[in-house]
Amino acid sequence: MTRTAAVAAGLIMGSTAWAATAGTVAFLMPDQASTRYEQHDFPGFKAEMAKLCADCKVLYQNANGDVALQQQQFNAVIAQGAKVIVLDPVDSTAAASLVKMAQGKGIKVIAYDRPVPSTPADYYVSFDNEGIGKAIAESLMQHLKDKGVPIDKGGVLQVNGSPTDAAAGLIKNGIHAGIKASGYKTLAEFDTPDWAPPKAQQWVSGQITRFGAQIVGVVAANDGTGGGTIAAFKAAGVNPVPPVSGNDATTAALQLIIAGDQYNTISKPSEIVAAAAAKIAVGFLNGQRPKAETTLYKTPSQLFVPAVVTAKNLKAEIIDKGIATAAELCTGRYSEGCKKLGITN
Repeated sequence: MTRTAAVAAGLIMGSTAWAATAGTVAFLMPDQASTRYEQHDFPGFKAEMAKLCADCKVLYQNANGDVALQQQQFNAVIAQGAKVIVLDPVDSTAAASLVKMAQGKGIKVIAYDRPVPSTPADYYVSFDNEGIGKAIAESLMQHLKDKGVPIDKGGVLQVNGSPTDAAAGLIKNGIHAGIKASGYKTLAEFDTPDWAPPKAQQWVSGQITRFGAQIVGVVAANDGTGGGTIAAFKAAGVNPVPPVSGNDATTAALQLIIAGDQYNTISKPSEIVAAAAAKIAVGFLNGQRPKAETTLYKTPSQLFVPAVVTAKNLKAEIIDKGIATAAELCTGRYSEGCKKLGITN
């Protein structure tokens, strides 16, 4: 990760040396439904800030899926003197007023992971969300074709992310494109409130009752909704579970891939984007204007390209790259699957 972060530094800020003497930066994350924010994003951001600006103060808050709470946290960090706010919004539409307020006070806002479509932030840093949706869909559709699943019989379910998350909308668009190009039809789709796995599970359970064996696969927008989908099939006694996609490469999802219950996920080490956000934040503190390779929603943007992970390349993409260890993944009932994939402690 350190080497990748160093490359990212060159892409974002050129050869500029950072030497911010001090400043307060806030890192505001949206929820705890996904474990990534507590386990990867914030630790990665904090570590990079410590390297780039030892005297900078970092304020961290997680809104736990509550729009009103995130607004309170936003106001609180401004009151505490934040000069740069890294914001991953609970609600991308509601966040527009926060961006305007901060910018009116001369405070820079870096949209993180989820963009703010209606009001340009000062910068946007993320993985390529539309590309992620297309990649997981194309991967799963190709798998169905390789298995000889007829295009004209049955179809797939599409389990999207939160309707209030603009990044989920981008992933959704990518999934649509990936499925459409394959020739398979979509039986039904669902926008999962708050990305909550139990809500995804409940909806999929209803679709199993409705469509039964017509369901040949499920494109789920992240590992949480994918896990909820798999739980629904297992509760219904469906064996084997149709191929299910995911995104985030959580430990639980990687273990489901090892067990053969989930087909794919996306490896996107959040520390990479977190480190990039830290570099941009320190650049803003120094009065610099970060370079941008592209623009999204009229916002200068840096988008990282992630890798699709299946059982075939899990060892190479996850274990060999140090994203997770065999000791973490090959526990209990997953040990046998690890052996089959050549993963050993």
